[in-house]
Amino acid sequence: MESLESELDRARNLDVSVLADAVESIGFECTRCGACCKSEADDPHTATVFPDEVRDLQDATDRDWRDVARPMPYGLREGPDGPEGETFEWALETDACGDCVFYEEADGDGTCTVHGDRPLLCETYPFSVALGGTSQPMGEAVDEAGMVRAHECEGLGRDISRADAEAMARTLKERAIRELTEAVGVRDNYDPADVDTGAGEVVVHDSEGPKRSDGTPR
Repeated sequence: MESLESELDRARNLDVSVLADAVESIGFECTRCGACCKSEADDPHTATVFPDEVRDLQDATDRDWRDVARPMPYGLREGPDGPEGETFEWALETDACGDCVFYEEADGDGTCTVHGDRPLLCETYPFSVALGGTSQPMGEAVDEAGMVRAHECEGLGRDISRADAEAMARTLKERAIRELTEAVGVRDNYDPADVDTGAGEVVVHDSEGPKRSDGTPR
């Protein structure tokens, strides 16, 4: 298995034109169906958001940390007073229906209310770069090298301009570098927490160290 540092070097050396070729070959145009922002099969929407992205969204919306992001649910258990335990990273907050809290729908069209400040994961959907240590949609490879993958999405296969394909490619590279930098930070700052079972405590480990569920350092 390649080290995170080796994968980070690979991410930094990605050829944007090659990534753009892959994106252009399959094509994409957002149809505003909202599928990527809504819960699926009763599972709440789960999109990774990093600490700096949470703060950017706080600045854009004047919301508290808890109103922007929640602890990633994986690894947590249900205690008498709600989720408890340790987890890694943050997910965008959801509403009572399990949809992204920033998603709105009118007349069948979905709208992201923070579109200009949306996290890199959202900005690059439905594509991802297949490097170890990155978040990869469970999709099919769209290039011969298997580097660019695409999640199932009704917007795939639609015409895309070269300029838009290159813009997507640049953001894909930025996301891969960002995710691997974050992964290195999580590893280096990981401090196992002594969580009091039954006390309803949640500890989130991100690149800045362990935090409480409200985003404050633990």
